[in-house]
Amino acid sequence: MFSRKWLLASGAVGVIFFGGLGAYLYFSDASSPSRSQSSSKFNKEGRLFETSKITSQTDRVEDEPSALFNDPAISQAWGLKKSDAARAWSVTRGSKDIVVAVIDTGIDEHHEDLDKNLWLNPGETGKDAQGRNKATNGIDDDGNGFVDDVHGWNFVSNNNKLDDNHGHGTHIAGIIGAEAGNGKGITGIAPEVSIMVLKYYDPKVPNTDNLKNTVAAIKYAVKMGAKIINYSGGGTEFSQEEHDAVQEAEKAGILFVAAAGNERSNSDQHHYYPADYKLSNIISVTAYDPSVQVLNSSNYGVETVDIAAPGQNILSCLPGNSYGYMTGTSQATAFVTGAAVLVMANKQGASTAVEVKKYILATGDAQTQLASKTRTSRQLNLYKALTILDQGVSASGVVTVNVDSMQKMGGDPNEAPAGAAVNDVSRFGRSLLNAIGNKPKPSRVGTKGTDGDNF
Repeated sequence: MFSRKWLLASGAVGVIFFGGLGAYLYFSDASSPSRSQSSSKFNKEGRLFETSKITSQTDRVEDEPSALFNDPAISQAWGLKKSDAARAWSVTRGSKDIVVAVIDTGIDEHHEDLDKNLWLNPGETGKDAQGRNKATNGIDDDGNGFVDDVHGWNFVSNNNKLDDNHGHGTHIAGIIGAEAGNGKGITGIAPEVSIMVLKYYDPKVPNTDNLKNTVAAIKYAVKMGAKIINYSGGGTEFSQEEHDAVQEAEKAGILFVAAAGNERSNSDQHHYYPADYKLSNIISVTAYDPSVQVLNSSNYGVETVDIAAPGQNILSCLPGNSYGYMTGTSQATAFVTGAAVLVMANKQGASTAVEVKKYILATGDAQTQLASKTRTSRQLNLYKALTILDQGVSASGVVTVNVDSMQKMGGDPNEAPAGAAVNDVSRFGRSLLNAIGNKPKPSRVGTKGTDGDNF
């Protein structure tokens, strides 16, 4: 009798203990992103833009004009000040000759801050032999396989309708290249640019192959002469087709700026593609807040993530001539893409991806709190990307700095005094070499491992 009661009591305790443990693990897992959950989502749907959400939206912005431009909301954009945009604009504002392919959710083609900065396909503009407008004549005038692709292409519905049914693509385009000085809304990082719109995802169109659309969009960007590709999506699975498409861009000298992802994950351990492919033309970008702390939601990695840029509550354009805030590595990625436009416009010799990448990564502001988050330990600095490499940084990306002086001046080797010894490389010197690829990434990143696993 005693033994039976003891067994029953023991069993009850066991049920309570293990049941409680199971519940704890379940709810703990639910409160933070799971790699398996993420992986299954991406395996099913291929590539999705990261989960940036609109935190507020308005069709009017508070009138706070700046001394430089008359765009009402420019002073509300903390990221512009943090990345030293005003001084950068005194050097260059970009160039319409630089085409940026924004692979995203489409765009509001009629937005007051974007319509004048859309790319125009020269083969689909003007009049045809019958005097009709090539942009609307229903003919593939340039013979590239796409009919009336005057501003880009919709790879979801396979047509030239680029409407943005989410808002993400319009927001990203605004950060990169919203028009300046028009007395409306905001100013983009590169207010003079040509934005090629490539739509790969639409929340209103179910059961589409986003990965296939991504690959097709990359190939289109290469074929049609884009200089920079901005991609805010990704997934945890390696795709050989996607890798090869980005590699085509690499061979063409096209810079590929990719979001590090919003999975709260160390990308060195859990790769995120296409940002983690082992290709020299990729810049992987994570996001930081106004205190230059990497967002809790953002991926990071000292071997896989290159640089940090503003990504929290970023004000930009939204469909319907409205504006709003979004947060994520998507927004940070757009900052870096804008920086690349400025560098290309300013540096006559910086025409290839590797050269532009060097200017951006080797000149950011070094921050100790980023040392465990990115390869370069740096935050984006637009002005220095345009000027500093002409004053003490060699073509290989090595900076002449003095460790003692750097420590006194807050850990920024770019502020080292002239005449510092060439061999006095700071504790961040390692990151400068890494920034231009002299130190290889882990062999398993973006390659097929010798053990048979695909990464």
